[in-house]
Amino acid sequence: MGGLVFSVVLTVHVLAGLGVIGLVLMQHGKGADMGAAFGSGASGSLFGSSGSANFLSRTTAALAAVFFVTSLGLSYLAGAKTPSASSVMGAGAPVQAPVSGAAPTPVAPAADGSKAKDIPR
Repeated sequence: MGGLVFSVVLTVHVLAGLGVIGLVLMQHGKGADMGAAFGSGASGSLFGSSGSANFLSRTTAALAAVFFVTSLGLSYLAGAKTPSASSVMGAGAPVQAPVSGAAPTPVAPAADGSKAKDIPR
């Protein structure tokens, strides 16, 4: 059940993010009206010259709110998961510290003409 809720919230989150991106790209900046007033661009848009700002900005704000809420929901759902055996931290076996009196492993002698003996240890 938890995996299904997480998947649904993640899907809504991705769709809201893509919607915000699309709506922001559809809007024109505040400087576009000044340029249109002097004849350098078309002042009309898909929703009319004044109606587009209200419709697009309110829809963008609503989708941004949905994106924010789903972000909080995803962080809560990710933190609420119970740790499983597939976790990186929980799967390892405990490691024993080496005994201080253990003999060091012998090092093979360097071959003739090798610079290995010049390497400091």
